[in-house]
Amino acid sequence: MTLIKSISGIRGTIGDVPGNNLTPLDLVKFTTAYGLWLKQKHENSAITVVVGRDARPSGFMVNNLVTGTLLGLGIHVIDLGLATTPTVELAVIKEKAEGGVILTASHNPVEWNALKLLNSQGEFLNNEEGKTVLSLVEDRNVKYAPVKELGKISFDSHYLEKHIEEIKKLSLVDIPAIKEAGFKIAVDGVNSVGGIAVPVLLKELGVKEVIELNCEPTGFFAHNPEPLPENLKEISALMIKEKADVGFVVDPDVDRLAIINEDGTMFGEEYTLVAVTDYVLQQKKGNTVSNLSSTKSLKELSEYYGVTYTPSAVGEVNVVEKMKETNAVIGGEGNGGIILPDIHYGRDALVGIALFLTYLAKSNMCCTELRNQYPDYYISKNKIQLTPKIDMDYILEEIQNIYKENPVNTVDGVKIEFSEGWVHLRKSNTEPIIRVYSEGSSKEISEKLSEKVIQSVQNMIK
Repeated sequence: MTLIKSISGIRGTIGDVPGNNLTPLDLVKFTTAYGLWLKQKHENSAITVVVGRDARPSGFMVNNLVTGTLLGLGIHVIDLGLATTPTVELAVIKEKAEGGVILTASHNPVEWNALKLLNSQGEFLNNEEGKTVLSLVEDRNVKYAPVKELGKISFDSHYLEKHIEEIKKLSLVDIPAIKEAGFKIAVDGVNSVGGIAVPVLLKELGVKEVIELNCEPTGFFAHNPEPLPENLKEISALMIKEKADVGFVVDPDVDRLAIINEDGTMFGEEYTLVAVTDYVLQQKKGNTVSNLSSTKSLKELSEYYGVTYTPSAVGEVNVVEKMKETNAVIGGEGNGGIILPDIHYGRDALVGIALFLTYLAKSNMCCTELRNQYPDYYISKNKIQLTPKIDMDYILEEIQNIYKENPVNTVDGVKIEFSEGWVHLRKSNTEPIIRVYSEGSSKEISEKLSEKVIQSVQNMIK
């Protein structure tokens, strides 16, 4: 069982022993630390925090502990109930709140839950802010509010509708074109809030026929909740059986989007961002950003449109930081995460769906034709297990020396460019592991590149 504390929040498996798992005591301590950070940052002012949760069965318990702790610190709470991650992010902005907490373990299995922490811009905490919160977890000088100064709670179950209205207002979303296309769409909501949000969005966009799969928000996922090809066989079969035009799959908190082609094949999570960026850049020129472990297809597409592509360190907060720095019009991550600044700086599968459908409708192509416009690259994901005694920083420095004749990026670990593709090595912050990502024009080339670099590391260890 596991408890992981990081700058982005706390996550773990529910129950058992405090300090080793995500127990009520851990939830209260970590929420208190976040509340103390907010009070330090917004001294002498009333503080409001927006809270929303995915459909996990532990969500109700976690929600009560988190909201109760915030109220006990004298912090006001707006409770959205069941809500997607991007909906909570948008609500923080619209409510002019000082922060937000999203209760979701994203793509982790049902026994997990987590607290994702937001700042007053509805964005994840940066490295410095996250470290400050972690430093306050064991603060013994906490003073909770007296009875007359307790926070107040209000409930708003209509933020999905507000979120969708903001999407419909986007100039890049063409509702008449979507209506005219007459799409038949299948949706896999993986038994969480996506099962509520995606069908409502599609109907608001003018889609007349929506086939729902695993859309009951029970929180007991019908399959592994990470939207990867091996977990999506049911919707692939459904696409063929129902002769649907496109399929959409989201993760439990709806910040990642996977697309299924009309023939049941995968559009490819890496290419969700590529296709949506293609459409956006056709409408307006502007810079793009994705993290170092995402497909190089986005860089090539950006060069085609004559705009600047910039890679960022892995992690949504790093992508957002780089997008602001370069004034990017769109960015995201190769896991199906779309970030459109026109609405908010956060991965948003609902925005991704609206933009993709507009592009599909206007292109007069089917999904497979649209996908075939882009090159076929394959990303291989591996890891090197080390012992705690091995200095991972030393390993990464030596790898730079070994491949010093190649172009190398050290923004986040070490990324080595080869004529056939690239290899990216990153150390884990929670365990003695180096993660190795590689990309090539085929599975064989990608795996050959990663094996080459992994062998270099293993030789060093020996």
